[in-house]
Amino acid sequence: MDRLKLSRIDEGLESSEVASLCFLCRDVVNRKSQEGITDAKMLFSRLEEKGLLANDLFLIQLLQTIRRTDLLNLLETDSRPPEEADANPMLSEYRVMLYKVYEDMTQGNLEKMKFLLSNMLSKRQIETCNTALDVFAEMEKNSLLSNTNLDELHKVLLEMDQQLASTIQRYNSVVFLQVGNNTPQPPEANDVSISETQPSIGGMIVCSDAEQKSSPLPDHEDYYPLTHKPRGLCVVINNEHFTGTELKSRRGTQEDEKALRRVFTNLGFTVLVHNDLTAEAMRQELRMLGSRNFLDEDALVVCVLSHGEMGCVFGTDEQKVHIQELKQPFTSRRAPTLAGKPKLFFIQACQGSSFQRGSMPYPPRPRQEQGDKQSRLEEDAGPVNGETVPWEADFLLGMATVPQCKSFRNTSTGSIYIQELCTQLMRSAESLKNDDILTVLTRVNNEVSKGEYSKYKQMPEPKYTLTKKLVLAYMCVGPDHAES
Repeated sequence: MDRLKLSRIDEGLESSEVASLCFLCRDVVNRKSQEGITDAKMLFSRLEEKGLLANDLFLIQLLQTIRRTDLLNLLETDSRPPEEADANPMLSEYRVMLYKVYEDMTQGNLEKMKFLLSNMLSKRQIETCNTALDVFAEMEKNSLLSNTNLDELHKVLLEMDQQLASTIQRYNSVVFLQVGNNTPQPPEANDVSISETQPSIGGMIVCSDAEQKSSPLPDHEDYYPLTHKPRGLCVVINNEHFTGTELKSRRGTQEDEKALRRVFTNLGFTVLVHNDLTAEAMRQELRMLGSRNFLDEDALVVCVLSHGEMGCVFGTDEQKVHIQELKQPFTSRRAPTLAGKPKLFFIQACQGSSFQRGSMPYPPRPRQEQGDKQSRLEEDAGPVNGETVPWEADFLLGMATVPQCKSFRNTSTGSIYIQELCTQLMRSAESLKNDDILTVLTRVNNEVSKGEYSKYKQMPEPKYTLTKKLVLAYMCVGPDHAES
């Protein structure tokens, strides 16, 4: 790796951050090899000796974990993902979990933890600990803490702060799902605070695992784990008003935004809505989102509601954003904390100017209803000129229509595709069948394809490189929950 870039990163790091990096690297650069390290350059040299800086993926993970994403700009080289991605080293989830405990710990909690451990660690060891990371290192040295032995730390944290203890419980739950019964069982529910078993998410009361409506998944290895609460982030980019002369305002799109917000909130996601973004603002928002640390989230959903053409969507300034650009910030190279997690993109936009026709049209609705709804149909189209989109692992792209064709939006009730998507997600989430997302999208295809819109047809198209099944079930909602 470029030594000049590493030197600049070193200059931007404080001594406490270097100590944090050393702790995070303890599994790949052992304690003895870290002796004498006083700055990041020395640590980088050790990592190079281990072959861990052959590409920048490992360093990106480190900087994201310590919340120094501002330094990632120094690593920008080209947009190509690193070769042999499967061989890239990944930062230890165990150490990342301990780092989160350290981040969330107050000075008062640190002093209390040192007191509670005073019968297990020597006085000299306790006195040399200035941070929680120092305490964790001493516990590891005394065989009181490891990636398979978290009992002592969990007991201490329960005495101090149950929210800190819940971080360990979530880690245990994820490990348990990943490798089955070979790992320690998660702590009993009685050891967890009420706020952990029923956390409040935007006014929504989340049920414990025993209270969820869906039946248990048959084989955890075949399914993406959704263990965090909230489960992930759902970002909606809703472009309604356009500043140029070619594209009309997208009346009815607010109904789509409301439906997406309601459904994904109830599915356990934190929903963020951005209205009327220019093309560059869309790129900037997604780049910023890609630099986020997703360690405490299991999935990402991005919904784009706009006009479009083949292979792209439009910003409100009528400039193009290629669909590949929407995905690029979330590849494993750009967002390593999303690696192995499902990334869902739903695009409501035309992909051309052609109309679809059906060889066996369904009988029309009664004349009055048909005429009223057909008169409100519009197209989300722009001129045709674009490119195809390559997709990497764990992505799903749900397109409102097949390439080169129009999609339709009712100016009163919202777009045909998004409204049907929300309906089918809701029905699946409420059922006990554990239907995966591809089954849901097949139903969306079926229902949308049955209709006639201004005498034409619409056929959605999902594309995916998911490696497991994804089941989205509702989190239970308390009686005090009110839709915003």
